[in-house]
Amino acid sequence: QVQLVESGGGLVQAGGSRGLSCAASGRTFSSCAMGWFRQAPGKEREFVAAISWSGGTTSYADSVKGRFTISRDNAKNTVYLQMNSLKPKDTAVYYCAAKPTRSSWYLGVTKGEYDYWGQGTQVTVSS
Repeated sequence: QVQLVESGGGLVQAGGSRGLSCAASGRTFSSCAMGWFRQAPGKEREFVAAISWSGGTTSYADSVKGRFTISRDNAKNTVYLQMNSLKPKDTAVYYCAAKPTRSSWYLGVTKGEYDYWGQGTQVTVSS
């Protein structure tokens, strides 16, 4: 059992930056691969970024590659998403997700791979 709580959402102007955090509890955080997903009203929840439990490997959706950075601090049981050069199309509810795994390199890029989800935090990018 893993509990996830996102924070850091809000309103930001296009071209600006915003950092999101996801605090985990209930299970050894370092044994979980982590991911960020986002969902706009009427649209499917889509993959944004993922990081292995070692923090050594990452993956990004093409739409955010070069603009977003995922990282984690296992000592703080927290995963982060730094968002730069934000665009109005980035507006969505952002969710973090956890996947317990024995693999130090595992990366999940589809929502079906993840077992635990946070409640989400709204990010709105104005033009």
